[in-house]
Amino acid sequence: SLNLFSTTPLIHSAPLSRLCHPHPVYLKLDLLQSSGSYKDRGMAHLCTTVQKMHNSATTNNSDDAATDRMKVISSSGGNAGLAVTTVARNIPQMDVSVIVPETTKPLVVEKLRSLGAEVTIHGKNWNAADALARQWVDDAKKSGGGAVYVSPYDNPLLWTGHSTVIDEIITQLLEQSFDPATQQTNDVKIGAVLASVGGGGLLCGILEGVERNYHGSSEVRSKLVQGTKVVACETEGAASFAASFNSDDGSIVCLDGINSIATSLGATSVTPAVIQRSKRHRDRGEISNSGDDVISYVCTDSEAVLGCVQFSSDHRMLVEPACGASLAPLYSDRLRAKLLEQLKDDEDSVIVVEVCGGSGVNMDLLRGWKESFLEK
Repeated sequence: SLNLFSTTPLIHSAPLSRLCHPHPVYLKLDLLQSSGSYKDRGMAHLCTTVQKMHNSATTNNSDDAATDRMKVISSSGGNAGLAVTTVARNIPQMDVSVIVPETTKPLVVEKLRSLGAEVTIHGKNWNAADALARQWVDDAKKSGGGAVYVSPYDNPLLWTGHSTVIDEIITQLLEQSFDPATQQTNDVKIGAVLASVGGGGLLCGILEGVERNYHGSSEVRSKLVQGTKVVACETEGAASFAASFNSDDGSIVCLDGINSIATSLGATSVTPAVIQRSKRHRDRGEISNSGDDVISYVCTDSEAVLGCVQFSSDHRMLVEPACGASLAPLYSDRLRAKLLEQLKDDEDSVIVVEVCGGSGVNMDLLRGWKESFLEK
């Protein structure tokens, strides 16, 4: 799957480092993946794996080439559909159907169709679209057809693909900390990783990557992630992770609906695995007294839009509000003060933002969000 997603740049942000002094801030630019978001990582791993399984099942059991084709059916608020379509069109004999909810931006629907996906618009939210996707797969299996359901976030294969972002971040930080004069790598430690949360797939991958490197054979890589705080970022009206993570009995909370500009975060409930992994990471920090933690941050729509607008000004790149939620803890005075307080005992550590991207944005949309939320 390595040829189906990109190793994206990790850049130092001077503007954000000034705001977050004394912590250097680095941006992992997954918005530069081919589809426009980090989701290429997980989809590449998932699609290549199911293709191998399909090929194995059809070997010496196929009458003609047409029967060897396979179809993946996905539900998506847009970005997962774009990722699976971008990946699948580079895999021989793989077709794609994507079902999106009515809240999906026309811009994204047009992109999906231009990439060759069969697109169906159904339901008021992602859950309704997902139910139809699952029904189609079940119907195809009953009729003897070959179809595979592809969740936008709830599959361990996706999480393992997403976990590569942590491997890259660690490698890139070590490379950038190398001093040619002394031939030594300067001490570097990740204090916090900030990432947006919708259904929990990206967060599952980040926690998997942190845990793999923490327990890995490289002492240098392990030391870099010891004490890392993973900051789960959402918007009000789409905060399904916060509702479950903070629930008294640890149960999964299902929101009544999504009421946020960040429609790409629009899963009314998260995968149970993300709560389990988050609590395991937090518990490890408490047991070892190392500082490892998972922290839930919920920003307003205005703060998410502020993140998008300021990021475009500082770094000349566009992201949608779902990604702006992970930038809000740095650009919002309210949230930044909270984050810096939580990192006060680890002043030499760096902050890394997973700039997850999103294709539901252009200059006109960004201008409209700015007018609606920041210029009232």
